[in-house]
Amino acid sequence: MNSPKIYKVKGMHCASCASIIERTIKKVDGVENVEVNPGTESAKISYDENKISHDEFNKKLEPLGYSLITENHNLTASDMGMTESEHAEHLGLNQSKKEKLVEIKNMRAKVISAIPLAIISLFIMAWDIGAQLQVLKEMPLVWAEFFHHLLPIMATYVLFVVGKPYLTGFYRFLRTGQANMDTLIGLGTSVAFVYSFIISAFEESLLKNFPNIGATYFDVTIIVITFIALGKYLETRSKLKTGDAIEKLLGLQAKTALVVRGGVEVEIPIDQVVHGDLIIVKPGGKIPVDGVITEGASFIDESMVTGEPMPVQKKVGDGVVSGTINTTGTFIFKATKVGAETLLAQIIKMVADAQGSRAPIQALADKISSIFVPTVLVLAFITLGAWLFFGTASLGFAQALSYGLTCFVGILVIACPCALGLATPTAIIVGVGKGARNGILIKDAATLEKLHKVDTVMVDKTGTITIGKPTLVDIQNSSGLKEEEFISIIASLEKKSEHPIAHAIVNYAESKDLPIQNVSNFEGIQGKGLKGTINEVEYFVGNAKLISDLKLSFDIKQLEEFTAQGKTPVILATQNEVLGFVMVADEIKNESKQAVVDLHKLGINVVMLTGDDEKAAKYMASLVGVDEVVAHVMPADKLAKIKELQNSGHMVAMAGDGVNDAPALAQADVGIAMGTGTDVAIESAGITLLGGDISKLVKAIKLSKMTMRGIKQNLFWAFFYNIVGIPLAAGLFYPIFGWLLSPVFAGFAMAMSSVSVVGNSLRIKGKAL
Repeated sequence: MNSPKIYKVKGMHCASCASIIERTIKKVDGVENVEVNPGTESAKISYDENKISHDEFNKKLEPLGYSLITENHNLTASDMGMTESEHAEHLGLNQSKKEKLVEIKNMRAKVISAIPLAIISLFIMAWDIGAQLQVLKEMPLVWAEFFHHLLPIMATYVLFVVGKPYLTGFYRFLRTGQANMDTLIGLGTSVAFVYSFIISAFEESLLKNFPNIGATYFDVTIIVITFIALGKYLETRSKLKTGDAIEKLLGLQAKTALVVRGGVEVEIPIDQVVHGDLIIVKPGGKIPVDGVITEGASFIDESMVTGEPMPVQKKVGDGVVSGTINTTGTFIFKATKVGAETLLAQIIKMVADAQGSRAPIQALADKISSIFVPTVLVLAFITLGAWLFFGTASLGFAQALSYGLTCFVGILVIACPCALGLATPTAIIVGVGKGARNGILIKDAATLEKLHKVDTVMVDKTGTITIGKPTLVDIQNSSGLKEEEFISIIASLEKKSEHPIAHAIVNYAESKDLPIQNVSNFEGIQGKGLKGTINEVEYFVGNAKLISDLKLSFDIKQLEEFTAQGKTPVILATQNEVLGFVMVADEIKNESKQAVVDLHKLGINVVMLTGDDEKAAKYMASLVGVDEVVAHVMPADKLAKIKELQNSGHMVAMAGDGVNDAPALAQADVGIAMGTGTDVAIESAGITLLGGDISKLVKAIKLSKMTMRGIKQNLFWAFFYNIVGIPLAAGLFYPIFGWLLSPVFAGFAMAMSSVSVVGNSLRIKGKAL
């Protein structure tokens, strides 16, 4: 299959629009798949570029009132005379958002012009109702006559200027047979206007034959269109806020980089940075691309990428990522990833893809939306016919026609596919964006939905529960030496070794600013340790076998206790005595224990997988509090364990960070990659936790539950609103209770339904994880 292309869609206002666009594009030869998202107002299309171009799509869509915006996708940054970040900003913000801001500005101007007219109409309507209920006196004849002539003028302006999009929708329906929400509103308000115009124009002759037919609906036309235009304005403005995560991520990109070229510092656009460039970053500066520090040290604020509030210390050999901010020192780093390779670029792409994807829960709403408008149109005409057929006998033709038109317009106006169409995507957009701001990258909406059902989390010990590299965790000094001197001697000897355990000891000594002393007569002892002379004293460093060879006595049971805990002893001795030992282990992350407690609070069981010895694994598990331990596992065993749990009816999430975790991550219902891990693990996972912080796993599950709760609330109210509103507008309750819904209230309810759905989704933004 060809890789999909994402286009912004112009003219799309509701879920019915999305359904029409999908059906139209799917019919085009060469199209493999299409997904249209009303929340992001975008279309993701996979098609054979040898058979068709996007221009062909627009030829099919433009007669229906829609078009795909290419946003200069074929122009490079250099073509446009911009840096890569400016180019991305231009495409993402200057085109889509700029057009949307202009649209919002125009909508606002129309709404402001219509609101005074709606207030006047409401005033007249309220007076008429008050007079009918004998609460108010009849309106003075002069004012009644004035408003009688003013209302048609106001209604003409509101219908043909403010309501132009709805009239256009009605016109396109007549021409093409494709109906959307605009069609319903356009038809309903047009019928009310034309009926009222005929009554006003031929009032005298009509009143002779139908004495009770004098009621007009100019006020209904004005108020309904104003309410709906106000609702669409508020909805569009709110929708713009739901997708601000990508805009904020784009804003993190640096525009220039200070590089060393030919020994000279030169400031260049970041699209000109190449692999291997040496880049200088000064205090307060943004890091332009990904790389590795070669000179200097600093504290880097990575909160915008990982969500961690505290700046992270970086020194020579440490990696830095684009979009983060240097807080203190000046340093030089070598560029290793540029352009689309950088972590920030990948995050932006992942967030965009996820926000545009569909959750399975959306399927029912999509099916209903696709047939919603035609069904409502048919229902409205049936209702009008029913009122005329059954009502004329008991109410008279004039009254039956009046009630029938009220219900006809009410049904067309109150029916709202928008609330159904926006219920899921708006919540997904907000949820994915909130995750990105907290260092939780979600690959697609389906993953976010599945995560809330997870009841078992499998975690790989190394790199997930633990730091993932050896650390000095315990010191047992039985010599007369001070602890600093004791560690300094071991570190000085281990400095000559390349073993990971040696690095752990040396790193510990350096972190404590302990001196590394000169070592003479250094010699490695195969499989046992090493020896060397410091200040004319010969020292031995190694394992229990080395000490046995030296025929020195030591407490073997104490060592075995530590070994059972997964710790590796490194013993220091002279020819004559054992001076003590240090223990090196893969240290448990500070946040691991609390994360397991929090997972238990969510009702989730935690299973730890490890290739370690069972005793050591169980000891580690007891410290953290996991429910089950599986030791001595190979990659295939991890896969088998996941399948076993799934076959038992469990929803399983797997968290891991290594290449050997990739098959298990792919098999799990939800694969979760720790962001410090390998690219293979991240590629196999549905969720990536930046910074490798396991506490973010708890946040990710909470976010999923929060988002799904928002979606279910949205869908409930959207369905409930239509299920109750349409029968009420049709007059179904009139014979029993005498209830008849005014189109004015129908218009208000319809306008507020979409606004409430988007508003409910936006609440997710403000909730704590």
